[in-house]
Amino acid sequence: MRALPRVVLATAAALLLLLIGPAAPAVAAQADILGVRLGQNGPVTRVVLETSAPVVAEVSTLSGPNRVVVDLPSRGWAGRGAPTGAGLGLVTGYHVGAVNRGHVRVTIDVSAPAVVRKSFAVPPNGNAPDRFVVDIESASASANPPAAVAGPAPARGARATKAGVPPPPRRPDIRRVVVIDPGHGGQDPGTIGADGTYEKTVTLATARELKRVLEASGRYRVVLTRDSDIFIPLRDRVAKARAAGAELFISLHADSIRDHRHRGASVYTLSEVASDKEAEALATKENKSDLIAGVDLSNENREVTNILIDLAQRETMNYSVRFAASLVEELDRAGKVNVNPHRFAGFAVLKAPDIPSVLIEMGYLSNSQDEKALKDPRQRRHLAEAILRAADRFFAEKKS
Repeated sequence: MRALPRVVLATAAALLLLLIGPAAPAVAAQADILGVRLGQNGPVTRVVLETSAPVVAEVSTLSGPNRVVVDLPSRGWAGRGAPTGAGLGLVTGYHVGAVNRGHVRVTIDVSAPAVVRKSFAVPPNGNAPDRFVVDIESASASANPPAAVAGPAPARGARATKAGVPPPPRRPDIRRVVVIDPGHGGQDPGTIGADGTYEKTVTLATARELKRVLEASGRYRVVLTRDSDIFIPLRDRVAKARAAGAELFISLHADSIRDHRHRGASVYTLSEVASDKEAEALATKENKSDLIAGVDLSNENREVTNILIDLAQRETMNYSVRFAASLVEELDRAGKVNVNPHRFAGFAVLKAPDIPSVLIEMGYLSNSQDEKALKDPRQRRHLAEAILRAADRFFAEKKS
C-alpha cells in the first residue's frame, strides 16, 4: 500500500487528538451478522463483517486447506438462506457456521497461505452498521509480516499456523507501480480522426507500447486499466489504479478541434477548483475506509475528513504538477507540443486524492500530421521513451 507523506500523517495525528480524541465503543455480548463484504487494495484483500452490535473477534489462520477463520460471539446470520459467498482477490469464498452455542465462525477460504495484516472494529457511521475488518495478504507476498494474532484452537485434523507468521519472505518487488489508462473503448470510440482513425485504437496501441518500454527498463511494474477494446467507466479506472497500488497514473487521449491546423501534445493535471469540489464530494461518502491509502476515515467526522482529504490531495497535486513539468519537457524534445502545453481541468480520472495523475492529449486526430504520427509504431515508441524519461526524473526527485 502507498503511505501518505510524514507531514500529512503528523498533521492527521494532531488533528485527531485535538478534534475527536480517543474513544472506545462498548462491546456487546452477542450480535447478528448482517452481511459480509470484500474489497481489494493491491495485494491486500479486505473482509468486512457487518454486525448488529460491536464485537470482539478472534482471528487465526489454518492450513490443509488454507483458510482464515474469524470467531465471534454472535446469534448467527441475520438473513435467510445459506450464509455463503463468492470470493475476491486472495479470497476464493466464505461461509458462516456455528461453532458452539452463542459463537459463530466465519471461514474465509484463501487460494494460498495467508497473513493477517491487521484486524479492527469500526463503529457505526451514518447508515453503516458496526463492522469488524480483517485485512489479509498472501504469505509469500508479505515482505514485512505483522505480529502473530492470537486465535482459537483449530478443529481436529487441521494443521494450524499462528496468524502473521509466514515462511521466509521473498525478495520484495521494489519496482514503481505505474497505471496506464488508454482512454475510451468499447461502445465509446472517442474522437474520430480526419482519415477515420478511432481515438480508442491509438490510445490502446500507445498504452501497450508504453507498458513495454517502462517494463523493459526493469524499474516499473505496469498495469493497464484496459488491454482490449472494452468500455470501462471513468471512476472504475481510478478504482483499478488504487487497487493496484499505483504510484503514478497516466491517462492517454487524442484531441480534436475544428481548426485542423492545431497540432501537438498537451498535459493536463487537476485544477484547484475541481480539487476543492472533489474533496467535498469525497468527504460526504459513507464508506471512507479506502479513500486515502494508509488512513481509515470511516470513524472521522466531516471536518476532520475534509482536512485530511485536502492535505492528501494538495500534496498529490504538487507531485502531479512536477511530473507534468518533466513530461512537457521530454515531449517537446521528442516531438511537437501544443501552445500552453500544461493545462488544468477537472477530468474524473485525475481525481484520486493520493495518486499523482496526469492526462496526456498525445496530439490532434483532427490534424492529418498528428493522426499519421499516432498511427506510426515508431512515433509511438518515441512518445513512450519520452514518458519513460519523465517518469525516471519524477521518481528520482520524489525520492530525494
